[in-house]
Amino acid sequence: MGVHPQVQAVLSRLAELNFPSIETAPLSEIREAFSYSRTQMKEVIAPVASIEDRTLVSPDTEIPIRIYTPEGPGPHPVLVFFHGGGFVLGDLDTTHNICRYLAWAAKCVVVSVDYRLAPEHKFPAAMEDAYFATKWVAENAASFGGDASRLAVGGESAGGNLAAVVSRLARDGGGPALIYQLLIYPAVYFGIESQSCIECGNKYNLTVDEMVWFRDHYLNGPDDEKNPLVAPLLASDLSGLPPALVVTAEFDPIRDDGEAYAARLVEHGVKATAIRYEGMVHTFLNFSGEVDQSKTALDEIAAGLRNAFLPGEK
Repeated sequence: MGVHPQVQAVLSRLAELNFPSIETAPLSEIREAFSYSRTQMKEVIAPVASIEDRTLVSPDTEIPIRIYTPEGPGPHPVLVFFHGGGFVLGDLDTTHNICRYLAWAAKCVVVSVDYRLAPEHKFPAAMEDAYFATKWVAENAASFGGDASRLAVGGESAGGNLAAVVSRLARDGGGPALIYQLLIYPAVYFGIESQSCIECGNKYNLTVDEMVWFRDHYLNGPDDEKNPLVAPLLASDLSGLPPALVVTAEFDPIRDDGEAYAARLVEHGVKATAIRYEGMVHTFLNFSGEVDQSKTALDEIAAGLRNAFLPGEK
């Protein structure tokens, strides 16, 4: 079986827009095209009680966040969410509808974090912003109707990397206490030798060439690739981390890395589930308005969150 016909229809439609090549276009044009591409993806728009933008002030920078609050009385459990974009692209708007949907379907507050981007801010800037924001949420959850005792982290692609890294920083740095990590097609390793990289190559929504471009923009040099705070798959000790859901797509070059990370979590005594969605590609959750499997995945992700926040509740 190849790429699902519904996904292929989306990819064909997006290809007709002739977005600039990352190898040749200026970064400003690439960022603009990435943001515009998200507006061209049809997504399910879920109702929430409120959406509020705030700005956090860290020792290094100002960090915009967006708080999605579901209907109903609080305090609500909280998911801190980090957007994708290879550490180079993306912002609060590019992950807006996913955060909205999860707030509604998982009955939790979602705090989306707009961390600093590379190459203006290379590693470890994004990681530092992600961890600072997570600690702020834990300390200030009551100010927006959140329950800090039910706190999870999550993200897609580069954001999945940050969620995994923040989970380790929280374990090793004395908190905050996290009860769950949601890793959606996470970038947990920066090599390109996996079988899924070989199989997918430059064929689909995320290409190996793009992966190399993102890597070169994010990292300071080759030595960073071996740092477990860059590549969580290389961490020697994954014990004591919160339970994880790892979502992968069949036609995604980073599929095998994500699944290998889930397997290593289990080896270290962490409760981890990996779900591969057949026929799907990287970023397929953004196709929820026209790809049935995308909507199904969002619902299954939300169910996992609800069970982590309130075990046994349907």
